[in-house]
Amino acid sequence: MGTEENKAVVRRFYEELANGRRYDLAEELMTADHRYIDPQIPGVPAGPRGMAEALRVYQEGVEGRWAIEDMVAESDRVAVRWRGTGRHTGTVNGIPPTGRPVDVSAVSIHRLEGGKIAENWTVWDTLTFLQQLGVAPAPGQAE
Repeated sequence: MGTEENKAVVRRFYEELANGRRYDLAEELMTADHRYIDPQIPGVPAGPRGMAEALRVYQEGVEGRWAIEDMVAESDRVAVRWRGTGRHTGTVNGIPPTGRPVDVSAVSIHRLEGGKIAENWTVWDTLTFLQQLGVAPAPGQAE
């Protein structure tokens, strides 16, 4: 597949699977042995179901959406700079709902294989997320 086709698959991941909460699309968009690598969320089981469950925690814990801000593709890789915004309405990472707004930036690199996402490396601004929820001090804030 070419870079434009790879970008279309990755766009579906964000728009339909994540934002649309269409977890059933995981099998269609990801390889059977898909790997999700994220230092903040270790131990996500391999495969489409593991990725869908990891997404579910965040999509159901934060009522909002993920917006693609930049997307660049070369060969079998698609890099995405994206932003997650919404309101913290469910338990995420053991943090009960606060009702607070969140606005977090992230970068993901997706490797495609045979028209499906085989690997996803993601780094997101966890510190800002925790500060917005009030569980980590913001700069200049008293401890």
